[in-house]
Amino acid sequence: MTDALTSATPVSTADARPPRRIRVPEKLRNLEIFLLLFACIINAGAVVMVQLGALGSIDVAQLVLLGAGLSVLVIGMHIALRFVAPNADPFILPIATLLNGIGIAEIYRIDIEQGSTGWDMTAERQVVWSAVAIIIALVVIIALRNHRVLQRYTYVFMVLSGILLLLPILPGIGREIYGARVWIGIGPFSFQPGEVAKIALAIFFAGYLVSRRDSLSMVGRKVLGMRFPRARDLGPILVIWAASMAVIIFQHDLGTALLYFGLFVVMLYVATARISWVIIGVVLFLAGALVASQVLTYVSDRFANWLNPFDPVNYDALGGSYQLVQGLFGLANGGLIGTGLGQGSPDITPLAQSDYIVASLGEELGMAGLFAILCLYLLFIARGLRISFAGQDDFGRLLGVGLTFVVALQCFIVIGGVTRVIPLTGLTTPFLAAGGSSLVANWIIVSLLLRLSDTVRSQPRLVV
Repeated sequence: MTDALTSATPVSTADARPPRRIRVPEKLRNLEIFLLLFACIINAGAVVMVQLGALGSIDVAQLVLLGAGLSVLVIGMHIALRFVAPNADPFILPIATLLNGIGIAEIYRIDIEQGSTGWDMTAERQVVWSAVAIIIALVVIIALRNHRVLQRYTYVFMVLSGILLLLPILPGIGREIYGARVWIGIGPFSFQPGEVAKIALAIFFAGYLVSRRDSLSMVGRKVLGMRFPRARDLGPILVIWAASMAVIIFQHDLGTALLYFGLFVVMLYVATARISWVIIGVVLFLAGALVASQVLTYVSDRFANWLNPFDPVNYDALGGSYQLVQGLFGLANGGLIGTGLGQGSPDITPLAQSDYIVASLGEELGMAGLFAILCLYLLFIARGLRISFAGQDDFGRLLGVGLTFVVALQCFIVIGGVTRVIPLTGLTTPFLAAGGSSLVANWIIVSLLLRLSDTVRSQPRLVV
């Protein structure tokens, strides 16, 4: 009887198979490699267009070095992510790759115009710095298996950021370039420690505000419907404000001071959800900038160049508005669709490869191309904020917001200065501009966001 029943109810072979599982990490990484290859093709195409526009022929050796060099590096990083961070966000790396590659192509275009060859080419040095930056980013993401480890070293990063900020003003190693003392130099090697200091400050601010946010948000007096902090709770913001003013006074760097202070105010607002901190921060910085414009010649000249750039007195002055005006003329020459890669005259503007890379790209790609680049930055910032608010630990949320806001605020300061929305500063556009310090710092931000997104996706979800 048992045999008959068994034979009468056969078991389907399909039902006996184990259920198929959705392999999300592989899907994320497959999407990433598709986007990476697309970005690498665009970067190589940009180099080819530069060569055809400026030289009239294709230089295969330079195409391999500038086009394939960055592609090999980022694909190697992608392969490493499949093992060490399989759940990482699939959009961060392709966006950073595309921005870095477009920057290299435009820097190469200016090298051609200036007749630079070999190691004198800024584009070749930019590729080398990209390799160094990506390797450092890979080391960070391999060594740091969980972002929460950073919270243990909150005050270590505070000390580290202080040391990095003080290095440029030390005699012997400090270097003053174009009026700003933000560099250190040892022999032929130079570096801008403030770029790395912004990452250390973001980690310190995140750890500090997580432990102190209750006292900064719960207590205070209501004025006009907003709860303002007590006088004794103003200590942290006053200290950061004083440090930012010190950067303006001793290092002559208005942009870096705005970046550091703005970073703290935004993270303070996110931690406490009190708009009163933003109001206090804006009032403090405007008051400091107003006093500095009346006392410091460096700051007053920047404001004069901003308000009256076409005044012959400002235009012809040493360190005047000549650079700003040339950048505006370049943007105007680009028009809607640009002159085409390799067919403009971006080299007329001083520092066209670094501080004014946005004006160079705006001339040759036009407003449409510049808008596409801004959309890439917006997408990068949106992914960073999405990663931040998807986390379940407060430190990770604040850290993600801080790292993302560093990129956002730096873009606003640089592009706003070039387009005369705000006074011009000496910061560089993330990923695009020539400069090893900026590349290293921004690729470290990429690695931290990738690690943060992998940790967020890998952690168990709360079910209500």
